[in-house]
Amino acid sequence: MEKKSKEEMRGKHWTEILIDRLTGEKKSPYSITAEMTTSGPAHLGTVCEFLYPYVLSAILKENGLDAEFSFIGNIMDAFDGIPVEMQKYSDILTPDLGKPLSAVKDPENCHKSFGDHYLSMAKDLMEWLSVDINVISADELYGEGKFDKYATLYLKREDLVKEVVARTSLKEISALKDWSPIMPICQKCGKVATTRVTWHNDTEYEYACDRDVKYTRGCTYVGRAKLSDHKYKLQWRLHWPSEQALFSSSIEGSGIDHMTRGGSADTSMAIHREILGREPPILFKYGFIFINGQKPSKSKGIGMSALELSRLIPPEMLKYALIEPDVQKDKNIDLTGDKLIVLYNDLERIAALKAPENRADEKKMLAFRVAVRSLPWKSSFVDMLLNYQITRDWDRVGKMLGDPEGTEYLSKYIEHWLAKGFAPDRYDFSIKNTRIESNKEAVRDFASRLRQGMTELEVHNLVYETAKGIGIDPNTLFSSIYTALIGKEKGPRMGKLIVSIGIDRTKEMLDFASG
Repeated sequence: MEKKSKEEMRGKHWTEILIDRLTGEKKSPYSITAEMTTSGPAHLGTVCEFLYPYVLSAILKENGLDAEFSFIGNIMDAFDGIPVEMQKYSDILTPDLGKPLSAVKDPENCHKSFGDHYLSMAKDLMEWLSVDINVISADELYGEGKFDKYATLYLKREDLVKEVVARTSLKEISALKDWSPIMPICQKCGKVATTRVTWHNDTEYEYACDRDVKYTRGCTYVGRAKLSDHKYKLQWRLHWPSEQALFSSSIEGSGIDHMTRGGSADTSMAIHREILGREPPILFKYGFIFINGQKPSKSKGIGMSALELSRLIPPEMLKYALIEPDVQKDKNIDLTGDKLIVLYNDLERIAALKAPENRADEKKMLAFRVAVRSLPWKSSFVDMLLNYQITRDWDRVGKMLGDPEGTEYLSKYIEHWLAKGFAPDRYDFSIKNTRIESNKEAVRDFASRLRQGMTELEVHNLVYETAKGIGIDPNTLFSSIYTALIGKEKGPRMGKLIVSIGIDRTKEMLDFASG
């Protein structure tokens, strides 16, 4: 029976697997939670943090189940590094290192804090992806005292909490000698990364701001505060389970780094059971996301930001590319060469599919329905790309393909993609009259055989027939025709190219080239 169950699971899409588990193990109403830290520009990993749980909540609601998705912007984390794109403001930002992100100045003066600046960018991505989410800021939760009861509990049971944290993080208890469940915010300098608790009871604590955390140092202030002042944050390994308990979380996803042995997921599970006295939510992990083979980093400025990515591919494409594969697998969104064309072809094929041909298609169709529903373009990406390279006129392309609205929609993405130099070499061309030095007779013979109404396949096969009739290598004839039409020895499929150029215009160009 167990073996059959595994086989059944293997044939399901990841959303089906998780929802089956959720409805089987948890009771309604279902609470889906997620959070992100806004320490720099959002990248694809950021997108996954809200997209995957949103998809689960949307499916539950579609099935008539009571579900709520709570997404928390954790802008209480310490500001521990200046992102590459903000280095020009280092004089402004350096004094704020070590403070909560919610207390760091926005050097561009467009938001109330550094944390809000990048949280706003994430919200823009949500809107672009048509993901309607209510975002809650962690600093508001702390300010409203939502975490006070958890902080009180952890301070009361500090010895047990330390033992659980040490055990689940694979550390000796001695390594947590100066560790406290809470991180005070210094009343003098405002830093949270450099403080340590020196004394506490259940409601008050004393602290010293004297730690050196490499990227900043404490101001040496010694202070006293109450939990009810709300000038603290919980250690991350306690904040996460507390947040889940606060929202009665049923399920939450996380990156692989939190889910490894000794990671914060292990601590969270134990804190739920041993300290909070409740069953933890179902935790699921998602793989690393790469762009053009590179793992992006918010703080280091490595890889392409999600904002830049949004200029290169439409939201439907990105959602499908992230939701279609197994959630646990690493994914590489490759925009170079033929990789993006393959992704477009797959998306367009599934969009046009009336019935699945196999189980793989069933899962792809489910992902398409969840992620996209319908495409705002009808013609293929390749046809738009090819015809634009020929005409350099989007209005004309839209009329030629009978899809003016869809062409207008994709045009901005195609232009940006071309400008980046990501197109395969065979699609990077312009139509030009070029004289040829070889195979002139064969080219003239081929041109004379072209007829109006020929299909792409018929044109393609005509090259082989002409070469065979004359007794030359078909590859050399292909090269001569490509050279005559686009000034290069290789290009897109010959039949598609000539039909797109037009039979009459092609004949004129070939006559000129071989004259």
